[in-house]
Amino acid sequence: MLRFSLITSFSVALALPLVAQEAADAVAPEAATALEAKAAGAPVTSENWMVAAANPLAVQAGARVLREGGSAADAMVAVQAVLGLVEPQSSGLGGGAFLVWYDAETGELTTLDGRETAPLAATPTLFQDGNGEPLKFFDAVVGGLSVGTPGTPALMEAAHERWGTSEWAGLFDEAIALASDGFAVSPRLAGLVARDAERLGRFPATAAYLLPEGAPISEGATLVNAAYAETLRALAANGAGVFYEGAIAEGIVETVQNAEGNPGVLALNDLSTYVVKERAPVCVTYRAHDVCGMGPPSSGALTVGQILGMLEGYDLAELGAENPESWRLIGDASRLAFADRGRYMADSDFVPMPTEGLVDPDYLANRGALLGGDDALPEVSAGSPAFDHALLFADDISLELPSTSHISIVDAQGNALSMTTTIENGFGSRLMAPGGFLLNNELTDFSFRTHTDGVPIANRVEPGKRPRSSMSPTIVMRDGAPVMVVGSPGGSRIIGYVAKTIIAHLDWGLDVQAAVSMPHLVNRFGTYDVEEGTSAMALAEPLAELGYEVNARALTSGLHVIAIGAEGLEGGADPRREGIAIGE
Repeated sequence: MLRFSLITSFSVALALPLVAQEAADAVAPEAATALEAKAAGAPVTSENWMVAAANPLAVQAGARVLREGGSAADAMVAVQAVLGLVEPQSSGLGGGAFLVWYDAETGELTTLDGRETAPLAATPTLFQDGNGEPLKFFDAVVGGLSVGTPGTPALMEAAHERWGTSEWAGLFDEAIALASDGFAVSPRLAGLVARDAERLGRFPATAAYLLPEGAPISEGATLVNAAYAETLRALAANGAGVFYEGAIAEGIVETVQNAEGNPGVLALNDLSTYVVKERAPVCVTYRAHDVCGMGPPSSGALTVGQILGMLEGYDLAELGAENPESWRLIGDASRLAFADRGRYMADSDFVPMPTEGLVDPDYLANRGALLGGDDALPEVSAGSPAFDHALLFADDISLELPSTSHISIVDAQGNALSMTTTIENGFGSRLMAPGGFLLNNELTDFSFRTHTDGVPIANRVEPGKRPRSSMSPTIVMRDGAPVMVVGSPGGSRIIGYVAKTIIAHLDWGLDVQAAVSMPHLVNRFGTYDVEEGTSAMALAEPLAELGYEVNARALTSGLHVIAIGAEGLEGGADPRREGIAIGE
């Protein structure tokens, strides 16, 4: 069948370069087995627990914690500590994260917001020049101006305090050892450093670490980060508070405020007053499942939920994965959802938002009825969801470029964790703090403009505000229990990656590895992005005939998924990146 060729041949071809013999030899046997399963397009199965993340060393650290009886929250701390070392381009202590937690004992779903905040000294014109015009994107990104208050260390501690069962200090053992003794530079890290060498080379501390003797670090080289090891030792001994006050905080602020050519305004009081916030989860019913995730300031759960809610009345299972009509429906549902995203979604602590109205079943059914034609919608616009009070916003077109990382974990007690973690653009602001970690450029997720034609933009910069995000950590529930834990990096395309994977699993019956590996087709603003070099290119001409502009391009997601069923756990890791799933 075409479906087999669309999915299976793609996943095998894409995964093989990541599991060369030397890569398998560099990791523990369980990781090598997981890499081989991914190369074969097969899910990893287990009976008790599972962890899936973006680097084998990080997954092994989480697996050790789970094997010793730790909770999913404990394992997340170990995974994140290693990820910040071995894939610093994507996440780390200098960034932020969103976390979705299912508690097996209470049956409750909790979401924690560890998103970065704008400094209190930030103004709405932070990213405008002297004439009031928006800066060019990378002129804003590279340097201190783009750095928001990091939230990841506080989120790690908050999750551990709520749901951890292991000793905090022991969760950093692997990361400290790898930072002290060195780790082998992965192919992905080496390639990204080489590609971004000019920007990384602007700052002495960053260049000294990633461009030793003026040349990019090479694949397989041993990289030591003694400063990061010391930071982790301080966190292990004293908790996350040591990050937000004292020498580490002072080093962050000095780095930001003294960044040559582009200093920022982050100050010590921004760090000392940072708090993780518990938010109400956003859930949408789809195919008798509740698809739940992070609400504002994330646009993830709302936009994924809107896409699925609009598709509820269409039989995608009958149409099938290879049918252009399926992708017309998915693509135009996404366009309609992104129109609402651009108009309404931002940090709800600062902007009144129609959160309930955006996912109201009647509203989504009415929006979904717009999909009933035969061709691509000629144009889309934001809808009029029910507000509890009236407020008008202008459309936002802020740029969100892909980096980020995703962690999915289920522990032996049945708790489930989905966490997407980021420093935003690859290597963030390119600034390395004295503590051995890169700082985020998260503030460039805000709109650079404050108004359009006199109408305010919801996602404009404001002091203390959290920028809108597309991170979509998701837990899919059935009858009150989790059946799927999913999320991805990828900038604003995260939303499409996650929605596609849920549809592939629930509608098209694919196992999680096949769902993850399936080629991407993503439509946010009208142009249909089709993953180049895959059999999805067979859909390019039919989509063009339906009226879409089609663009073939790389779509480098980093999906990590765990399915939970009566026979145990099934894990999938994205063949486009270096991650794996391990379980027992």
